This record gives sequence, structure tokens and C-alpha cells, in this order.
Amino acid sequence: MNSQKFHPFEDRFSRDMRNGLSSALAEAVETGNGKMLDKLQKDFASRKLAPCYRDYLKDRSARYEKALQLIEMDQHPIQQAVVLWNQGLFFEVHEVLEHAWYHAKGETKLTLQALIRAAGVYVKLEYGYIDAAHKIAGKS
Repeated sequence: MNSQKFHPFEDRFSRDMRNGLSSALAEAVETGNGKMLDKLQKDFASRKLAPCYRDYLKDRSARYEKALQLIEMDQHPIQQAVVLWNQGLFFEVHEVLEHAWYHAKGETKLTLQALIRAAGVYVKLEYGYIDAAHKIAGKS
């Protein structure tokens, strides 16, 4: 039995894979160019990966494809984040909104920050960090 599992909070390769893919997705959403994402997905797929990594890549690739079909370039980042949210891509919501948050001001900045934190709650819950999720939820 293979006890290895995808866990970005405890496993460096899991974290690198998640972060790399989500950053490439955020770039594809922002620019409309998915070449970097495609290249990264193909690079990971060409490796001899443990089943947990292969499953994560397959799952994320399918959800990314669906999200990118629904996201429009001229949409507000919050609308783009809703598409990602509906696909269960909470870490990716954080990535996309963070780009907008850097340049936002006033109430918009606070709204984006709250949405980023709310997505973070689901990321923490996915990996069993209940107490951390509750703390983030209170802040959001």
C-alpha cells in the first residue's frame, strides 16, 4: 500500500507542484495565454510521478480547462474568481485575486482581502487544519 499523499503543507514537491500550476493558471487568466500552463502540465505529466501527484495533476488539469473555458479576459477579477471558486479551485482563487489586490484601494482592497481569506479557509479545511481555518474565517 502506498502511503504517500499529496499534501502541500507537509511535502515540498506537493507545494512546488501546486504553486507552480496555480501561478501558471493565474498568468493564463490574466493574459489569456495558456502556453506556460500547458508547458508546465506537460512537463509534470512527462515525469514518473507517484500516483498522488499524477492524480492531483489530472484533477487540476481538468478543472483548469473547464475554468479557462468559462473565464473571459474582460471580466472583473472577482468574476474570474467566482468561476474558479465554483470549480473548487480555492488556492487558485487566492492567486488570481492577489494580483488584483496589489493594485486595489479602499473598499475594493478590503473586499478582495476578505475573499482571499475566505478561499484560504477552504484550502486549510481541505488538508485538515481546522483551527487555522477557523482563525482565517474570523478574519475574513
